[in-house]
Amino acid sequence: MNQLDALKQFTTVVADTGDFKQIHAYLPQDATTNPTLIVKAVQKPDYQALLTQTVAQYRGLALDELMDRLLVRFGCEILSIVPGRVSTEVDARLSFDTAATVARGQRIMALYRAQGISNDRVLIKVAATWEGIQAAAELERNGIHTNLTLLFSFCQAVACGQAGVQLISPFVGRIYDWHKRMAGAAWVESDYAGARDPGVQSVQQIYHYYKKFGIATEVMGASFRNVGQITALAGCDLLTISPDLLATLAATSAPLPRAMDATAAASPVMERVSYDEAAFRLALNQDAMATEKLAEGIRAFCSDAVKLDQILSLSC
Repeated sequence: MNQLDALKQFTTVVADTGDFKQIHAYLPQDATTNPTLIVKAVQKPDYQALLTQTVAQYRGLALDELMDRLLVRFGCEILSIVPGRVSTEVDARLSFDTAATVARGQRIMALYRAQGISNDRVLIKVAATWEGIQAAAELERNGIHTNLTLLFSFCQAVACGQAGVQLISPFVGRIYDWHKRMAGAAWVESDYAGARDPGVQSVQQIYHYYKKFGIATEVMGASFRNVGQITALAGCDLLTISPDLLATLAATSAPLPRAMDATAAASPVMERVSYDEAAFRLALNQDAMATEKLAEGIRAFCSDAVKLDQILSLSC
């Protein structure tokens, strides 16, 4: 058994790509996309026809609606391959606007339903700002499930659990990147490998907290830099993995034991906490890594949204 098949025994494997033609090879349960992945995909020759057809069919619509229709077109193609769910992201430029995020999420879901896709097969992806979390809570109350992304801190995870969101995506690799950069020449890779990786430890803390206190929100580790981060989280609810790392797992036959187990979550000493808006903002502010990486991630996704606007404009 290769490591990918072994991982699938106790973790739901999710493909992290907008290139749905790569998904066939690895048979994941779900798939996730983000603006960066979609921008890369639409510039590949394989997807030019999809872009051209979408623009031709909906020419004359405002750019924001045209973008959503393209994202849903990609999502529908992905759902024809995977048996589970696809995550489709709300424009990151709305990350600090609760009402606009709710409206955009509702529109994306309505577009899926118009294509015969039910609510249970789509996760609306929203940045885990305070405003985004409140928007997700409202969407969930209306039967639209959400995936809270750009999550780097325990306080973000706690607030998402309070909001009753379906799933969170803590970004393992970007946490790792920050700590490595801050350490500079003092960083020793072997000292922070596997379970000692700061990104891995962040996910473990969140996972144990959720399981200990019976919080139903699913934990999906994301943004991996190496296979060691993945194997250290084997047993997490879900892991969303890029095609290159899926290929590495599929090509490796070394044993892959379960590293995380919900039944062991009762052992860590933890107290249940809660956050209102003021407490959330203070806790996030006190976490320099999370503050920096959240802002950086939103800027990057906003930039890619602008790039997608430009691609669509040139195609019209």
